[in-house]
Formats: sequence, C-alpha cells, structure tokens
Amino acid sequence: MTTYTPRPIEPTVLKELRATDDAGRPTVPFTDDEGGSPLRCCLRRSTPGERIALVSYAPLRRWAAETGADPGAYEEVGPVFVHADACAGPELTGYPFADAHRTVRRYSRDGRILGGRLVGTGHEAAVTEAFADPDVALVHVRAVEYGCFLYEVRRD
Repeated sequence: MTTYTPRPIEPTVLKELRATDDAGRPTVPFTDDEGGSPLRCCLRRSTPGERIALVSYAPLRRWAAETGADPGAYEEVGPVFVHADACAGPELTGYPFADAHRTVRRYSRDGRILGGRLVGTGHEAAVTEAFADPDVALVHVRAVEYGCFLYEVRRD
C-alpha cells in the first residue's frame, strides 16, 4: 500500500513568510500566551510562551509556480500560524491535527478543485482514497471551523 506524507511549509518559503507574507504584509511576531495554535512549519500545536506569527499564505499559488499549473480563481490566500523564528520542523507520527473534523480537498494537475470530503478520523484513509483517482495531483487538508489550510499531501 502506498503511503502519503503530510508536508509542512518548506523552510525556504517559511524564511520568506517570516519577512513578508503572501499578501505583501510585513510579518508581526507575537508571544502565544495560551498555546494551541496549529503551526504549519512543524505540524503541531504551539505551546504557551512560544513566539509565533499569523501570516497570509497562498499554498496553491506556490505549488502552481513549481508545476506550471494555473489554478485561476481557485487560488486562495489565507491565514496560517508559523514559528516566528526557524524551528526544527515536524516530528510526524501520523497525520497532524487529527483531533477534529477536517476537509480533504483534491486538486487536479492544472490546479482545479476536483472535490472534497469531510472526515472525522481516518485522515490517512481519506488521502489514500483521494489519490486513488489518477486525476488528483495534490491534496489539501483544511480545518472545517475556519476553512484554513493545515497541510498538503502530494503524490510521491
């Protein structure tokens, strides 16, 4: 059985986002007093006292730039939390942020949405099911409550 790996935001992209986000705004770090923010750099929740930043991120735009796709109106810019400074990245032992309902959204090679699925548990099964369709090139896992991008999964 093929497995697919959740991907954090790449370190080179994080370096850019920590200066200016994808909406062109300067990044403003802050101390997360409460913790619990879903960090897209290391795919875990923040702990109280960590310095983080909320930045605008365009995951489909960046993927399209790598692949030559043209997602057109499907391109989105949305908020994500990242560490304010470089971190060690993820230490994955499964699919992150699996503690709530999520949407598994499928995209074609040209960047068009092919559909999605609401999942409770079983994120890995939903991603595997998505990639069973040969037209699926990319999967985004998103939060249901805000629609925010959590992480992407690509074909290996």
